[in-house]
Formats: sequence, structure tokens, C-alpha cells
Amino acid sequence: MIISLIGYMASGKTAIGQELARIKDLNFMDLDAYIESREEMTIPQIFESKGEIYFRKIEGEYLSYVLENSDNLVLSHGGGTPCYGNNMKLINKHSTAVYLEASINTIVERLKTGRNKRPLVVELDEDKISEYVAKHLFERRNFYEQAQFKVNVDGSSAEELAMQIDKLL
Repeated sequence: MIISLIGYMASGKTAIGQELARIKDLNFMDLDAYIESREEMTIPQIFESKGEIYFRKIEGEYLSYVLENSDNLVLSHGGGTPCYGNNMKLINKHSTAVYLEASINTIVERLKTGRNKRPLVVELDEDKISEYVAKHLFERRNFYEQAQFKVNVDGSSAEELAMQIDKLL
């Protein structure tokens, strides 16, 4: 069994994924962390030195490898992972996908404290983040909505959400 957590950046995929893995006694993997270990660079370094197109290419390759060669796993995806190439088809074929839906306000508040780790928003002025997030969510929602399950994360803890997802599955 592979459970894929998808959603926009700062929706809680990693925190909820770690808790869900603990509850279900599964392994946990953050796809971005896996890519960083394989590439021996952080995601921001990959974006800066090789560009987003290169990153999206290898992201799809690593995603395919992990999904086809793993089991008993909760996999946290990068926010853009489902939106490129055949990634969403792969995710649905090899795993049970759960969309962690967060409001624009929730995402913006979380991004304000952790922007420096997010290459897509690190350069934005704080007052531009909300507009950027709204635009991106509009563009990406169609991909996220292809997940088998959807859970709203606003106002709930990672533990509460992991228990909710466990009940859904």
C-alpha cells in the first residue's frame, strides 16, 4: 500500500504524512527530500543552478521509480508534482491519493514563516504572496482534484488530520 499526499506547498503534507505513517505503521518518504539526497543539492539549489524544467524532469523520474519500487509507504509529494507530465496518472495508478486542501489564508500564513525554503515564493514581497498562491491554486486545482480523497486541513492538527485520513482509507 502506498498513500500519496498531494496539495499546495505548506498544506501540511510532510507533517501529516509523518503522523499518518506512524499511525498506520508504514514508512514515510518526502519526495523532495528524496530528490535532494539523490541529487546532493537542495531543491532551491537545483532550481537556481539547473532550472525548473530540469527539476520537473527529474522529479517525474524519481516519482516513477519510487512508486514502482516501493510498498508500505506514505509519500509526501511536492506541491507541483501532480501537475507535470504524467505524474498524476502515475500517482493514481500506483497509490491512493489524498488531496490536502488548504485555504489561501492558511497557506499564506504558513508561507510567511517558511518562504526561504520555497524557491517559487522566496523572491516575492510578502504582500504579493496571496495573489501568487490564489493564481497557482486556480491553475493546479484540476490536478489535485483527481485524487481519490480530499481532506480540508484548515484549523486541524497533523494528528487530527492523520486520524481522519486513516478513517477514510
